[in-house]
Amino acid sequence: MSIQERVEALRKAMAERGIDIYIVPTADYHQSEYVGEHFKARKFITGFTGSAGTAVITLTEAGLWTDARYFIQAARQLEGTSIMLRKMGEPDVPKIEEYLEEVLPEGGTIGFDGRTIPVSEGQKYEELAKEKNGRLLYTEDLIDTIWEMRPEISKKPVFSLGLEYTGKSVSDKLADIRKEMKKYSADVHVLTTLDDICWILNIRGDDVDYFPLVLSYALITMDGVKLYIDENKMDGALRAALAADGVSLCPYNDIYEDIKKLGAESALLLDESKLNYALYKDIPDKVKKINEPNPEILMKAMKNEVEVANIRKAQIKDSVAHVRFMKWLKENVGKIRITEISASNKLDEFREEMGNFLRPSFDAISAFGEHAAMAHYSATSETDAEIQEGSFLLTDTGAGFYEGSTDITRTYALGEVTQQLKDDFTLVAISNLSLANVQFLKGSCGMTLDYAARKPFWDRHLDFKHGTGHGVGYLLNIHEGPSGIRWRYRAGEIQELEKGMILTDEPGLYVEGSHGIRLENELLVCEGEKNEFGQFMFFDTVTLIPFDLDAINPDMMKEEEKKQLNDYHRKVYEALIPYLTEEEKEWLKVYTRAI
Repeated sequence: MSIQERVEALRKAMAERGIDIYIVPTADYHQSEYVGEHFKARKFITGFTGSAGTAVITLTEAGLWTDARYFIQAARQLEGTSIMLRKMGEPDVPKIEEYLEEVLPEGGTIGFDGRTIPVSEGQKYEELAKEKNGRLLYTEDLIDTIWEMRPEISKKPVFSLGLEYTGKSVSDKLADIRKEMKKYSADVHVLTTLDDICWILNIRGDDVDYFPLVLSYALITMDGVKLYIDENKMDGALRAALAADGVSLCPYNDIYEDIKKLGAESALLLDESKLNYALYKDIPDKVKKINEPNPEILMKAMKNEVEVANIRKAQIKDSVAHVRFMKWLKENVGKIRITEISASNKLDEFREEMGNFLRPSFDAISAFGEHAAMAHYSATSETDAEIQEGSFLLTDTGAGFYEGSTDITRTYALGEVTQQLKDDFTLVAISNLSLANVQFLKGSCGMTLDYAARKPFWDRHLDFKHGTGHGVGYLLNIHEGPSGIRWRYRAGEIQELEKGMILTDEPGLYVEGSHGIRLENELLVCEGEKNEFGQFMFFDTVTLIPFDLDAINPDMMKEEEKKQLNDYHRKVYEALIPYLTEEEKEWLKVYTRAI
């Protein structure tokens, strides 16, 4: 079926059920950032392949809401479909709730699959329907009724991570969680977030694009855990190990019936921001709901000593791969055909050679020239530009090793580039190094520290329109809460920075129609001196890849900034030379030389 035929088939199903508006988000049942093929309902109904967006279908019109990262891509993919692109954040573009309020008729019905909508959104739609004396219909997946040959829910195997990677046993993690439950006087704790469940049980899988997660739900009590999962994905040894920790296996979808059976005396610890609307509505009214952040979020963000040691190993591996890629790129550009996609693939080849490589940790950004001005550009067969001398190549990529996940951005000068490009690159480098070298008192959050990265931009009346940094999971989600680095308030992201957290440092500068630059390292939060003023903290940069000196303008840099760059490059060289050939060592010596 064409996109238009799919939309018409959906409208027919809507009409049969008395639905006036049907909402199709990007999410799976667990609010994952990326989703498996079975859950790509929004892509199916619109043809838009970006990782963020919501389709809203009425009986007479259809729209797709997405953000600025995808305006160009969405416009191209929606062409000829009759689906209108709604550019989020643009003037005169209504928010989804505003649009619903406008088009929902009196007594009308809003429909959606409640498993794919978070509680807060479902409640907004519920209120809108109530204002129009209408109703919600959230118990049926209408896309499923029209999607012929829909991919199955993943049946890929689950594997466990040993203590040599996790540093903490399942039983110890459960004990910590039960202590938190006692603080809230809760006797049951419900989890739908895949990274939390995988972290607690020391398991990983392949059910979500890029992230090694396992489709599952969990109910934790004081004496056991019910894990809702397709148990055929587990071998006997893993089942036995989980059973020894009090984990019983239940069919994946049974949680929706089991949660209805909670007794009136139950006190349920839940995080409404992490729960889907359908499951929330199944909780009996008499159950006491304790709405607090999932305690696992902070626990898993604070990496233990074993995890930190492994992360350093993963960063060494990825840094060596990047050095080999940078050398290969600079020596071959203009001599052989290299495109955005083939360059990205080459980088992953170098990563595979390092051992214990599982997969990329997210959808790669490999952007040449003006493509890099789109902060989240994704190359396709139609846009795959050939890389040539005279401009920049930006690569924002990551690797999933058993030792941890990485997220690294580098921008490379190809041949001789203009003075303006060098000046812009140098500004981004100054910003990155400024944040990496701050010292701060314990209790600071990312909003406190963001100014260190923004000041070089703001002093020049410039800015970058994205956050400066985000938390990184250990072979879990590449974007991990509860901390981030940005100047603008974002709910749920003002947690103080704690020892063991890993955050990115990724300022950028983007000039439409010309070029884009981003430099991203990962920072480990460490404790420094403690004195009468308090506990001081600092960052240790664990990413060890040179900033391209071919693009640096030393005349722009203060002596302190030059020292920061030279100190970083000395650290890079000393850390990597044990893993390089003699030829590679000599090459790296040039690209880490003092300026």
